[in-house]
Amino acid sequence: MATLFHNGRFFRSGSRGEGHSFAESLLVDGSGTIIHVGNASDEQIRAASAAGVAKHDMRGHLVLPGFIDGHMHLLMLGQSLQKAGLETCKDLQDIRKTIKDFAVAHPSVTRVMCKGWMHSMTDGQALASMIDDLDPRPIFIDSKDLHSTWCNTAALDEMGVQDMPDPEGGKIHRDENGKASGLLSEAAAVTIVWPHIAKVAPMEEKLAALKGAVRAYHSAGYTGLVEMAMDENAWEALQILREKETLSMRIAVHWLITPRKTEADNLAQVERAIELSAQFNADTSPDCRIVGIKVIGDGIIDGCTAGLLEPYASNGVSCDPIWSLDELGPVVKKADAAGLQCALHAIGDKTIRVAIDALEQNCTSGRRHRIEHLELASPEDAARLGKLGITASIQPVHADPAILRAWPALLGPARCERAFAYKEFADGGAVLALGSDAPTAPHAPLKNLYTATTRRSARELSLSDRVNPHFALELAAAIAAGTEGSAYSCFADRWAGTLKVGRMADMAVVDMEWDASKLLEAKILQTWFQGKKVFDAEADQSTSYP
Repeated sequence: MATLFHNGRFFRSGSRGEGHSFAESLLVDGSGTIIHVGNASDEQIRAASAAGVAKHDMRGHLVLPGFIDGHMHLLMLGQSLQKAGLETCKDLQDIRKTIKDFAVAHPSVTRVMCKGWMHSMTDGQALASMIDDLDPRPIFIDSKDLHSTWCNTAALDEMGVQDMPDPEGGKIHRDENGKASGLLSEAAAVTIVWPHIAKVAPMEEKLAALKGAVRAYHSAGYTGLVEMAMDENAWEALQILREKETLSMRIAVHWLITPRKTEADNLAQVERAIELSAQFNADTSPDCRIVGIKVIGDGIIDGCTAGLLEPYASNGVSCDPIWSLDELGPVVKKADAAGLQCALHAIGDKTIRVAIDALEQNCTSGRRHRIEHLELASPEDAARLGKLGITASIQPVHADPAILRAWPALLGPARCERAFAYKEFADGGAVLALGSDAPTAPHAPLKNLYTATTRRSARELSLSDRVNPHFALELAAAIAAGTEGSAYSCFADRWAGTLKVGRMADMAVVDMEWDASKLLEAKILQTWFQGKKVFDAEADQSTSYP
């Protein structure tokens, strides 16, 4: 049975947002596939109406393709929705009060889990002694960027880190006596803290977290996502949930490859991704498939752990990428040869260069390999992305000026002028895939679009600062990056990403003016997946996200 969606403003554009226009009507067949896009006067629309087709009045609202988050972490997002949020804290006093209040309000939880801490809130310090007196239970505090975890002594003891060596690419911070002092950073967070939390969390809790994440994404206008650091723990939970119920969400998965001591150990992880992709792919399970691998190449600028071509201006530190070109090459070569996509996390200009070199020297054109974040790219490397067919996977929420106050001192003014060069990537021919990196940042796509197009803060509305406005995207281009671009990035553009004949009727109905400066006032009203409504703000005010 066909369905007619009418009296709407259905967004259409080229793959990069060029030549955008708005149709009045959308005709969808019984399988949820779009069979006509056009105006009420079109013959197909009039014939369907005469035949008594089911109708949905869009009430004049803008209808966008369903958003696809090009870079996020599904289980971690779901778990983060259950944690104490420290995002608005200004200093240690605020943090302590927030944790104490949360602990008192949640007397039955086994661990006090927190998120959103930034190093600058505590002047770069993260000691167990600063929080030990708050609660006897283990306390785990995720940094906003998820590159480190601050723990109390109970948490350190529970993980047994005192006698552990530092993992490859990571650090267990210690005091002058060699005792773990409270902070685990980079690979120490990824390979010690994350697996520990995964092991001790009950399966029912993980399933509830995944379901909560999908609900939150529906209410934010998403119909698809790219999970960017999958491991065995999260994969097990996701498959159990999929056995129990159908998820109205298209999930493309990149398997996390962590640095090991030997090349054989690194390649064994790639073998696991290859094995899973043979079982879960576009032909066998298009709703949830393994599309590639993920490699974390460096840290973050705020922590002085991003790999830079020149030392940090603040302290003269020179930081190398986690993976050298010689180490990275065999990993991406093996993945590429198996038909997998490589997603390389690279924030600093030195790491970006190594990532591009690795893909250029070891990979096949047409695979749609990608680089994640690209926060500080040199002009030369920005131009190489398009030439090599590398997708620029960007997260404008990280370009919010409210969280970049330390950058001028860390980098100096000249390098800050290179930050988040999105328009330059696009002008050089690179496809942009827009994502949120949730839960390291807010997942709401409209706020993401706001910062991408205005380069202003969606966090502090009174802040007049703009981060390199000459790199801003036009509104249509930003929407395309968050829909068609993200679909392209994981080969989902066969069935999703835009409202045109042959694609699925995945849609976000939005109450908004076509004005980038008004995006923070816009609201998601409905989300449709394959022609079926999966979110309605009027029916569920409690979970509506802007």
